[in-house]
Amino acid sequence: HCEGSEALQQVADRSCGHPIPGGVQAILQEFWESKQKQKAIFPSEGIIVYESLSSLGPPFVSYVTLPGGSCFGNFQSCLSRAEARRDAAKVALINSLFNELPCRRITKEFIIESVREAVSSTSGNLKDADDPSTSIGAYHYMLESNIGKTMLEFQELMIVFQLLHWNGSLKALRETKCSRQEVISYYSQYSLDEKMRSHMALDWITKEQESPGIISQELQVALRELEEVRKAGQELRFYKEKKEILSLALSQIYSDQVTTSSWDDQMSLALHGYQ
Repeated sequence: HCEGSEALQQVADRSCGHPIPGGVQAILQEFWESKQKQKAIFPSEGIIVYESLSSLGPPFVSYVTLPGGSCFGNFQSCLSRAEARRDAAKVALINSLFNELPCRRITKEFIIESVREAVSSTSGNLKDADDPSTSIGAYHYMLESNIGKTMLEFQELMIVFQLLHWNGSLKALRETKCSRQEVISYYSQYSLDEKMRSHMALDWITKEQESPGIISQELQVALRELEEVRKAGQELRFYKEKKEILSLALSQIYSDQVTTSSWDDQMSLALHGYQ
C-alpha cells in the first residue's frame, strides 16, 4: 500500500541526516504552486493550511490541508510542534507526488477493477453497475463522471457524500424518493463549508435529543479513527471532518448550559473513557 506507513518510513529514514534546502514545507508549497500554474486554479483555492493540536507536551500532532481539501498528519512521534509540522508536510508531499503517477488516475481500466472490487466486498451483483439506483451503480456513475481525475481529486469530491452517508442524510433522501442520480447531481455542486458543517451539527443535536450520549460516543470513535489513519500516513479528511462536526454539535449543546470557562471540563466529561 503506497500510502502506508512502511513506504513513508523508508522515505523518512532516507531523508534523515540530509537536510532539504528550504525544507520540506517549501518543497510542498512549490509543488502545489506549480500545479496551480498548470491548471490556472484560483489563488483562494491554493492555500496550504497547517494546524497544530493544542498540547502541553510531546508527542505533538500537526495536520496539513492541501488545496482542494485533502488532509494529512504527522505519522511519527514528534517532540516539538515544528517537527510535527515538518513530518506532516513530508507525508503530504509523498502522497502528492504519488498521486501524480498514472496508476492513480481514473481510467476505464481503473473503473472496471474498482467496480469489481466493490461488488466482491459488498456481495453485490456486477449487473448492478449499470443501474444508478443501486449503490454499486451510483459508485460506477460517480467514477465515470470523474474519468481523468486523480484519486486525491476524486476523494475531494467524495467527501461530501461520505459525510452525508455517515450522517444519515442519504438514507433520508432515498426515503423522499429522490433518485441517486438526482442526489449526486445536486450535491456535486456543493463544497464542504461552514454552512454545511453547521447543518450536519444540527442533525447530530437532533439525534442527541433522541438518543442522549450518541454524540460523545461517535466522537470517541472519530478520534480513534483519526489517530489510526494519521499514524498510517493516509489521507484523513473524512475522519477529521467527523471530529469537527461532532465537536461543533457538542459546543452548541453546552453553550446554553455552561460558561466558556467550564467548556473544557464538559468536553473532558463527554470524552471520558477515550484514553
